[in-house]
Amino acid sequence: MGTITTTDGTEIFYKDWGTGQPVVFSHGWPLSADDWDTQMLFFLRHGYRVIAHDRRGHGRSTQTSDGHDMDHYADDLAALTAYLDLKDAVHVGHSTGGGEVVHYLGRHGESRVSKAAIIAAVPPLMVQTAANPGGLPKSVFDDLQAQLAANRSEFYRALPSGPFYGFNRPGVRASEALIQNWWRQGMMGGAKAHYDGIVAFSQTDFTEDLKKITVPVLVMHGDDDQIVPYADSGPLSAQLLRNGTLKTYPGFPHGMPTTHAETINADLLAFLQS
Repeated sequence: MGTITTTDGTEIFYKDWGTGQPVVFSHGWPLSADDWDTQMLFFLRHGYRVIAHDRRGHGRSTQTSDGHDMDHYADDLAALTAYLDLKDAVHVGHSTGGGEVVHYLGRHGESRVSKAAIIAAVPPLMVQTAANPGGLPKSVFDDLQAQLAANRSEFYRALPSGPFYGFNRPGVRASEALIQNWWRQGMMGGAKAHYDGIVAFSQTDFTEDLKKITVPVLVMHGDDDQIVPYADSGPLSAQLLRNGTLKTYPGFPHGMPTTHAETINADLLAFLQS
């Protein structure tokens, strides 16, 4: 574990375990590198070097007042990969982290990267516009900001208790431990970063980034994702990628790397080894 300091003075916390080909994990909103614990231990056992950072304003990184946008997220990731001098890396991003990975590749190029995987990821564009009629209305994201501003702790109990992990579906047994761990990670971060981050993940258009990417990209998405709806995300991203493969998971929720870790890890490993 360590930290790097970016050009604007932000300290980015990261974990770096093992040796071998590097696998770099980018977490979702409003969580931290800890959300990848299961994946990091799994790939460490399989001989990979595993790296995950806390996005600025999240987890143990600096709670900055600004820079909570995809350009800064991508630049922070680029600074980390350069500092660690990573080569032939595989980048894996979940949700907002998937957007971070896509924007990093589009903005900084692929010289250090061999493959990528995006899981339940926000690209191409979440918000509804004239050009993206299948997106979610802006009012949905305005409401998320309002709930965060009114009572962040309560909001961060409700999301994992319900739609994030699909615990609101009939017959699904909720895990109090997962709910508490989600809340713990969220409350570690800064309210300002999380508030601004809602705009970053919902209003950033990743279309041109996706078109630039040439390395193989595995697009993994559950068709019961209640956070990033399937039809306007995974399939569209796979179509825009030059070398994209879509893998659809019937009935899987947004938080499937946690709720269905065994399946997701096995498919990621097969992709890395292919």
